[in-house]
Amino acid sequence: MAEKFLGSLTTLCYIRRGEEFLMLHRVKKKHDVNKGKWIGVGGHFEKDESPDECLLREVKEETGLHLDSYQLRGIVTFVSGKGVTEYMFLYTADGFTGEMVPCDEGDLAWVPKDKIKDLELWEGDRIFLRFLAQDVPFFSLKLVYDAEDNLMKAVLDGEPLPLS
Repeated sequence: MAEKFLGSLTTLCYIRRGEEFLMLHRVKKKHDVNKGKWIGVGGHFEKDESPDECLLREVKEETGLHLDSYQLRGIVTFVSGKGVTEYMFLYTADGFTGEMVPCDEGDLAWVPKDKIKDLELWEGDRIFLRFLAQDVPFFSLKLVYDAEDNLMKAVLDGEPLPLS
């Protein structure tokens, strides 16, 4: 008998403004799996939401911005050594309106794209950020971490990737 799915569904978006991307430094929430890391904006699906609905709601809640132009770029499967699996719909956006508001999950900052690599990032995020920068067409990426949050395996469109 197959094991029952015990994962979560999320969205994540990297919003572009010229040569900068809006990044969220996760420093405000207690018990945050992303504590101290820099990520895009997004979050967990609510009941009956589509990926686009979740994206638009989460971006508005976390930034105050309304996305006018966005694109689904890939699906990322995170497998944690702590027994958690997450399926993340990965987006980029290049059009928005509104005024930014403070985020209760961390500090928002516009970061030049050539400086993102210097931030404290998840190792797997470095992989998909590289694909986004190279305009890789829609992709499926599986990232497997051990219980200490070390990246153990990466699989792109069914093919293993070498880890550096």
